Amino acid sequence: MTSGRPLTWSSVVEHPVPEVFAWHERPGAVVRLTPPWVPVRVLREARSLSDGEAVLGLPLGLRWVARHSDGHPPRQFVDELVSAPLRWVLPWRHTHSFDDERGRTRVTDTVETTVPRALLRSMFAYRHRQLRLDLAAQAAARGQGDRPLVIAMTGSSGLVGSALAAFLTTAGHGVIRLVRGTPRGPGERRWDPDAPAHDLLRGVDAVIHLAGASIGGRFTAAHRAAVRDSRIGPTRALARLAGRTPDGPAVFVCASAIGYYGADRGDEVLDESSARGDGFLADVVADWEEATAPACAAGVRVVNVRTGLVQSPRGGTLRLLRPLFTAGLGGRLGDGRMWQSWIGIDDLVDVYHRALYDPELAGPVNAVAPEPVRNGAYTATLARVLRRPAVLPVPSVGPRLVLGRQGVSELAEASQRVSPAVLGSRGHRFRHTSLEPALRHLLGRDPAGAD
Repeated sequence: MTSGRPLTWSSVVEHPVPEVFAWHERPGAVVRLTPPWVPVRVLREARSLSDGEAVLGLPLGLRWVARHSDGHPPRQFVDELVSAPLRWVLPWRHTHSFDDERGRTRVTDTVETTVPRALLRSMFAYRHRQLRLDLAAQAAARGQGDRPLVIAMTGSSGLVGSALAAFLTTAGHGVIRLVRGTPRGPGERRWDPDAPAHDLLRGVDAVIHLAGASIGGRFTAAHRAAVRDSRIGPTRALARLAGRTPDGPAVFVCASAIGYYGADRGDEVLDESSARGDGFLADVVADWEEATAPACAAGVRVVNVRTGLVQSPRGGTLRLLRPLFTAGLGGRLGDGRMWQSWIGIDDLVDVYHRALYDPELAGPVNAVAPEPVRNGAYTATLARVLRRPAVLPVPSVGPRLVLGRQGVSELAEASQRVSPAVLGSRGHRFRHTSLEPALRHLLGRDPAGAD
């Protein structure tokens, strides 16, 4: 089937074999292990690691169908590419092995394929790091009181929602996706943002509310209305429902943004006690958080996750900047002095997870890494990770053509030096506190190998 010796990648995780194998059996495992820089979408996960099939969507409408076989729980399972035409040109047989090493688990991936080994090394390095980090985060959460919950989630198909839902299901939680269209099964419920059904949150332990129109774009009257109207009214309606559902949620976690602090606060260090800033986004965020008040008044614990610049090649600023920097066209914006308070996508996932199980978290929580950077440092770091120059500054006229004057002021040139003070007071541990390791992991440029 293949020529040459198989590729083998092996590492040890600090968890017993049954726990590690069970993680792979749960929904979301394939999503969590798929590198974010590859152009692949998980269309369907396998129902069984012994005889199920997983389907991945590739560019040009191609599908990668991986059939599972030779399963020996909790020691081994195999997936093999079976879909035409790919199987004729890219044979693929992947054996996943799990061996006990004095209470720990050696995870070994052995791949028989004609795919060049150089293309696979970064993928398997990512998979092994991601598995180790997810298992560690979930174990730490269980040690602090995490238990299986039924969680209703809006915005589950977005950048944050898709990563978060997969993480939660691999941790043993049940996720009910609140969708606007027709539900496709028991894991979905139809949600009318303006008038949610009275039984929408029955039997739900917690709500995670992520839905809202993207703030990216020219700040026209129509765009501003969409940003505001997609957040305030739907949040208030859902918060009211959470508060009056008899067997409903005890926790209501709502997305928010560091835009609360205004577009430019200079070098002031901003924590959750800092005053609100000025501007359109500050007004929207303040009203958005206020819209959760009905749930709080009814005794539901409410957490408002004030999110910084989310780092992921699947969305946000990094998705826009990566191709520019890869082509050698990247550079700082203007003088590069504005502060950028960022957070890696997986650290953001951990913050939402903590909001579910930590009873001391309530009200605003800054979801940013502990080490914000100036724009000049951000662009220099991204260029170094991608091994590209970043010499020429980007004139403000470029972003202004895309975002308009107000969009540039409140988005592209926004400067907020934000501190995760509340998380720090709870002893929260970040996966990546500094920017370069986070970008290397997310972009497959981490030099660390397996054991």
